[in-house]
Amino acid sequence: MSLLTKEAVFEAHASNPAVAALQHLATAAKFDRDELTITVAPSDIVAACTAVQQAGYNFFVDVTCVDWYPSEPRFQIVYHLLSHALKSRIRLCALLPSDAPAIDSITGVWPAANFYEREIFDLFGVHFPGHPNLTRIMMPLDWQGHPLRKDYPVEGYR
Repeated sequence: MSLLTKEAVFEAHASNPAVAALQHLATAAKFDRDELTITVAPSDIVAACTAVQQAGYNFFVDVTCVDWYPSEPRFQIVYHLLSHALKSRIRLCALLPSDAPAIDSITGVWPAANFYEREIFDLFGVHFPGHPNLTRIMMPLDWQGHPLRKDYPVEGYR
């Protein structure tokens, strides 16, 4: 069953504590292929992660980035979270523009996000204000550019 509007998702999943906790923060939601995705504003990501954690989602799985170049907003930051008690997964998304992509670090909520945020910073150029050590993690410190951006030259800058 595919639910693609925020209202339909919230109505169908009203018993899910994360849905109730995120109702005032969500800008969009969808339930497709048995996966719940809730989109929040970048400025609300720490509040959303805290709300989901308090709702019983106790395990941070990962965070990644998708580059939708040339579309705007260009970057989609995707957080995967798990509740062992509820036997449920949830995906939080935030959309960032290409002209200074930045989203607050969630390492204060889930310290395990540290290296994932560094990887996104290194490979996509997304900044995470509040991160304890936002430095390159995969590329050399003097590397120019961000290799996973879709506009990055295939053979690198020369």
